[in-house]
Amino acid sequence: QVQLVDTGGGSVQAGGSLRLSCASSGYTSRNYCMGWFRQAPGKEREGVAFNSIPDGGTYYPDSVNDRFTISRDNTKNTVYLQMNSLKPEDAAMYYCAARGPLVGNACRRRSEADFSAWGQGTQVAVSS
Repeated sequence: QVQLVDTGGGSVQAGGSLRLSCASSGYTSRNYCMGWFRQAPGKEREGVAFNSIPDGGTYYPDSVNDRFTISRDNTKNTVYLQMNSLKPEDAAMYYCAARGPLVGNACRRRSEADFSAWGQGTQVAVSS
């Protein structure tokens, strides 16, 4: 069973940067999709970055494209979310999540319901 621990949240001013980390364990294969989601009060949880472990493919919604970057360090079993040019609307609880193991492209489905393992969340606040 995959276990995830996400850290790195904090409070920054608009235009600032943060890097979130997601330490993982319990993989039974290497065919997973790792994702970062966020949820602001009163809003639905939305995916902001995805990384396919076997082939390195990345996926971003338009709302964060060119500002957020997902990456991973296989030696540390850790996935990162680098967030630059933060905006007040980026403030939310951020969660890392894992989908898999699967055959084929594990990131072909990227909605909240498709992910079975979740971190506990880390809070990001952005002041204007």
